[in-house]
Amino acid sequence: MNQPDPIHLHANRDGIRYEIRGSVAPGFEKLASQFQEHFAHGLELGANVCATVGGQVVADLWGGFSDRARQTPWERDTIVCMMSVNKAVSAACIFHAMEQGALDVARPVADYWPAFAANGKAHIPIQWILDHRSGLPVVEPRLPKGAAYDHARMSGALAAMKPLWEPGTQAGYHILSQGYLLAEIIRRATGRTMGGYFAEHFAKPLGIDYFVGVPEAELERCAEFCMVLGGTILDEAAKDPDGWQGRAWHQLKEGEDFNSREWRTAEICSANGHGNARAMARFFAMLANDGVLDGKRILASETIRSMSAEQHQLTEVVMQRPYHQASGVLRNSPPICFQGPNPGSFGHHGVGGSIGFADPENRISFSYATNRMHARKDNGPRAGLLIKQLYEAVGVDCDTPDYASTPIASWNRGM
Repeated sequence: MNQPDPIHLHANRDGIRYEIRGSVAPGFEKLASQFQEHFAHGLELGANVCATVGGQVVADLWGGFSDRARQTPWERDTIVCMMSVNKAVSAACIFHAMEQGALDVARPVADYWPAFAANGKAHIPIQWILDHRSGLPVVEPRLPKGAAYDHARMSGALAAMKPLWEPGTQAGYHILSQGYLLAEIIRRATGRTMGGYFAEHFAKPLGIDYFVGVPEAELERCAEFCMVLGGTILDEAAKDPDGWQGRAWHQLKEGEDFNSREWRTAEICSANGHGNARAMARFFAMLANDGVLDGKRILASETIRSMSAEQHQLTEVVMQRPYHQASGVLRNSPPICFQGPNPGSFGHHGVGGSIGFADPENRISFSYATNRMHARKDNGPRAGLLIKQLYEAVGVDCDTPDYASTPIASWNRGM
């Protein structure tokens, strides 16, 4: 495959010029044009998209601004909160630890964390936390606002509580709680925090610019996350604070906009990982290529197959959405989490539009990161049409969900 060529594009919208830079391999120019079109139609503030085929980068584009005021350009090394894309990162850490013999996802959590056995939870396996069947989607009784940044307090409360349904019988998306649970399991099994474990076993060997808990020295690179309420799960939480979604977000401090120092530096490893599409495309490229990237084996192919195997297709009760649920990752689940044409693709999306996934059949990885939330509950058309252009460039037919067939000018911009 030919090496990507440098590219410099721009788009004008409402008198503002959006610069787009990066590189695109021959044959993938339409992906760049699609990215440019999103800025031209006012759909983006700042964003990065990156894709690989066979482990080789075919497109790496970034553009726009990293702040709402449009004063600071989005640079090559800008990072942003990618929300629940973090769940795939945490799942890979869990399965890496299992491969190393530190834990077994089929065993009860209480084997590693004895206090977790309280209130009838002695039999719950790690697997049910990974696939959202543990009955612990929220913390009950509720802790004070601001407790979300205190891992010990949150994990201790989850260990003490009674499941909110019979574990294993139904699924309920563990929006934030999954992160505290998996991080405590990793800590007890390996002695490392989730952020430290990921850095040692994935980020450093692969050169991945992604953090679970942003170090102080990296905070200045963070893009401003521009939150939207209308049409998102955050809107549902605000409207019904006593509902599932409201309870899931309750322990954040009042007025949290996902830009606070507390949010960025905490390790809430199901929701607050910060990175960019380039980093996650490399991460998923490793998963798409049997656990090997740049000649370095990170995971065994059998481990990846175990992690990505479908566990259920239940309609989870927190957000009332059906997923092809694997272990900490989602298999292709359009329209909620569209990952191209291959049913065997797996990865995770994040509220607002960011996504990363691996397609082992086609040896493809893709990631998209944005600081401008879209006003939707699915992963949305911005990533969807970029994915379509990627697959068409490699000669694979790719039908997008219905949203992508509507005129681009009619899409809800969300800001």
